[in-house]
Amino acid sequence: MEIDYSSEVEVLVPQCVELGKARKVSDALDKLLAMEKQTRQAADAHSTSLILVAAVRVCFDAGEWSLLNEHIVLLTKRRTQLKQAVTKMIQEACTYVDAAPDSEKRVKLIETLRTVTEGKIYVEVERARLTRRLAKMREDDGDVAGAAKILQDLQVETFGSMEKREKVEFILEQMRLCLANDDFVRTQIISKKISVRFFETAADVHDLKLKYYELMIRLGEHDDSFLAMSKHFQAVCDTGIISEDPGKRQEALKNVVLCLLLSHYDNEQSDLVHRTSTNKFLEEIPTYRELLKLFITMELIDWTKLCSAHETELRRGTDASPATRLFSSLEARGDARWEIFHKRVIEHNIRVIAKYYSRISLARMSELLCLSTKEVEESLSSLVVDKTVHARTDRPGGIVSFQAPEDPNQVLNAWSRSLDSLMALVNKTTHLVTKEEMVHSTASASGVVH
Repeated sequence: MEIDYSSEVEVLVPQCVELGKARKVSDALDKLLAMEKQTRQAADAHSTSLILVAAVRVCFDAGEWSLLNEHIVLLTKRRTQLKQAVTKMIQEACTYVDAAPDSEKRVKLIETLRTVTEGKIYVEVERARLTRRLAKMREDDGDVAGAAKILQDLQVETFGSMEKREKVEFILEQMRLCLANDDFVRTQIISKKISVRFFETAADVHDLKLKYYELMIRLGEHDDSFLAMSKHFQAVCDTGIISEDPGKRQEALKNVVLCLLLSHYDNEQSDLVHRTSTNKFLEEIPTYRELLKLFITMELIDWTKLCSAHETELRRGTDASPATRLFSSLEARGDARWEIFHKRVIEHNIRVIAKYYSRISLARMSELLCLSTKEVEESLSSLVVDKTVHARTDRPGGIVSFQAPEDPNQVLNAWSRSLDSLMALVNKTTHLVTKEEMVHSTASASGVVH
């Protein structure tokens, strides 16, 4: 600071504010702008801040919204304008947004503030908050695509002056708008900006955690990523406010089980199924515990009996248990998911047959699976392509062989081990024969000498 204008500014600002209230806006602004030049050139940041705040306040008190927007741009663009002063003025102007008499003036003020804050790191937080408000206004007007586009321009994860919680809130809002706009690819990309470790390490973020996983579940529902959905439901189930509420906990655990059963079989899915089966809270939902047990036990599942026992509860609900989110007949994709569930039952049964049979006829498989020969071939071919089971079909003979051909290296290694074992036995036998010969020859020699 070269010169301290604090005393002059403390006298001038109240006078100009009174002039503004008396509708003498031009006189008040002329005095403020003249003093602003002096304080700015003298690098008096505190006094300059007071003057800039007073200038926008005079325009606001007089209801001169156009003049307010003009002076925000004017004062921001002045040569060697002080950053601290601009920050104070922007923060003051942000408080006027709610007081705008109509939507048009509110939007104009927000656009002006977003324009003057663009590219300025020291007011990045204020710009982000204004952008979020503008996006909300666009969404309320029915322009979801416009709202999503506005909010996507923000890269809040790089903002150093914004708190972590607020950053996550912004990213979640970006995800929500992208989902509302059916932009699933961008939603997936944006979701990677949030580290799930934040929900485990930060305190009092249960609301953000539940919102994040609900959005991820909606994203998974789009392309039926059931395994990922089961993990998301499990994370919801492990959240404190959910695990402590029996009703919400049971609902989340039901979805965990169903998503696992709908998932394509692989090592990861099998591991998660077995780990989930040890969850002590499964005692509260015996139907779902029984379903898990059916898929863990290597026995054939009778689809007809399963439907008669559980379809009503899973698809239409009962007085004690409402219909599930995934299979409900009221859901648009409930019927399709029920067909996927039937397919998983068939795949389980084929794996069981492959375990206990080396060769079996297609007719017998059709009988065991309660399917036509064509359906059996289609299901079996699908599992073979996925390398879940190994099978060869002799279609003219109607025979399926589950014996996998031995790898040449494995055959050679087995032959080598057998040969080593044989040579070890030969060496041991030779040693024992030699030993016996030596014992007998020694005994004979002793008898002759005697």
